[in-house]
Amino acid sequence: MKKDSALSQSYQDADYPIIGHGPRSMQVLLDAFKQADGSQFSDMYGKGEIIEAFEAKMAKLLGKEAAVFFPSGTMAQQIALRIWCDRRGYRTAAYHPLCHLEIHEERGLHELHGIRSILLGGEDRLITLEDIQAVGEPIGCLLLELPQREIGGQLPAYEELEAISAWCREQGIPIHLDGARLFEIVPYYGRSEAEISSLFDSVYVSFYKGIGGIAGAILAGDADLAQQSKVWKRRHGGDLISLYPYIVSSEHYLDKRLPLMESYLDGARDLSSRFNRCSRMRTVPEQPVSNMFHLHLDLPVERASALLEQTAKDTGVGFLPYLKETSPDSCAGEIHIGDRYARIPAEKLDQAFKRLEELAGQA
Repeated sequence: MKKDSALSQSYQDADYPIIGHGPRSMQVLLDAFKQADGSQFSDMYGKGEIIEAFEAKMAKLLGKEAAVFFPSGTMAQQIALRIWCDRRGYRTAAYHPLCHLEIHEERGLHELHGIRSILLGGEDRLITLEDIQAVGEPIGCLLLELPQREIGGQLPAYEELEAISAWCREQGIPIHLDGARLFEIVPYYGRSEAEISSLFDSVYVSFYKGIGGIAGAILAGDADLAQQSKVWKRRHGGDLISLYPYIVSSEHYLDKRLPLMESYLDGARDLSSRFNRCSRMRTVPEQPVSNMFHLHLDLPVERASALLEQTAKDTGVGFLPYLKETSPDSCAGEIHIGDRYARIPAEKLDQAFKRLEELAGQA
C-alpha cells in the first residue's frame, strides 16, 4: 500500500471517518473491562475458567468439538496446517496465491514447519473445485479463505463450497477455513457460523477485525486437533502466562457486534452503490457480500489521493486513509464497514458524495 501522509492525515482529521468501528485507542480496552468482575482469577498458561469457558462458548458457536484461544491468527493457522499435514503424511498445503500465509507471514509455514505451498487459481479470482481437482500431486491440507480479502472480499456460491467440501472428504483431504471474517459473511450466506463451519475440518476466527477486539483468535476442530494445537501453541511461545485482556475484549465485542453484522453488510452495500454512481469509480465486488469491498479509481494514485483529501477537508467525511497503485493510471483502497457508518448524518454523506463527484469530474 502506498502511504500518502497528506491523505492519511486528512482522514484522521475528518469529523466522520467512514471505516471500521473507531480508533484503536486504549478506550477499546477500557470499554471491554467496564463490566468485568475484578475478583475473577486470570487464566494461567492456557488453563482456568476464563479461558476454558470462552473456548467452550466458541466451540459451540462454531459447531466443533473443541476450540483453543490463540494470541494471533498467524500462529493458529500455521499450527492447524502443520497438524493436518502431519496426519495426512504430506508436506503440502494448497491455497489461494494471495492467501495471508503466502504474502504476509515471511514464509513462516515453510521455514517453521517445512510445508510447501501449492497455489490454486489466479490472483484475480476465487479458487474453484476444478482448480483443486487439477492439482497433480497429493495435498496435505486445503485452506480456503472466506471472504477472499485481497480481491475485495469475494465469496464463492454456497453450492460451490458444498461441492468442494464433499469432493475433498471423498479424497481424504482435510479442509481448513481461514474464517478471520467468518462472522461478517453469515448474513450473506443466510447460514449460521456452525453451518458454514460444518463444511470444514477446522476453522480459525479473528476477534480484532470485524469484531473490533484488541487481538486474539480461536482455532476450532476435533478434540484431538485441539489438544495437539495446545502443544504447538506452547512450542510457538503462544502460551503466555495470561491471555485474559484479549479474552475479555474478544468476548465483550463479540457479544456486542455479532448481532450487528447484517447492518454492516447493509452499510457496505449502500456505500458501494454510491461509489458506483461516481465518475471514474467502481467497487469490487459491485455489490458487497460482506462488510468489506475494494474501491477502484481510474486515476493515478497521486490525483486520486488529492481528490479524497480535498473531499475530507471540504465536507468532514473521510473515505480512505491510503491507496494502492494498481497501474500508472489507476489505484485502489479497501473499505470495511463497522459502527462508524451508521453515525454519519445522511446530509453529510450526501454532501461528501456531491463534492467527490464534482472533484472527480474535474480530475
